[in-house]
Amino acid sequence: MNLDYILHLAKEAIILALIISAPALLFSLVVGFLISVFQAATQIQEPGLNFVPKLIAVAISLLLFLPWMLQRLIYFTTKLFESIPFLIR
Repeated sequence: MNLDYILHLAKEAIILALIISAPALLFSLVVGFLISVFQAATQIQEPGLNFVPKLIAVAISLLLFLPWMLQRLIYFTTKLFESIPFLIR
């Protein structure tokens, strides 16, 4: 097992985590921005008004992107399991 290969796997895992979390974070960011603009325009400062729409947006983004996320995770895991014999050497 080589230190360079371990660092490569760690780098791939971190990049995969960032890519997989991106849709939910982007949906939350856009909805949060729209709600903040609405709150600033109407001067309504209700905390629940900010939290609930973001929660719904993240749930919808997970429903939309879940097959793609699972496909990426399955590919990474399969590639990792296939490389186990090379790690033992």
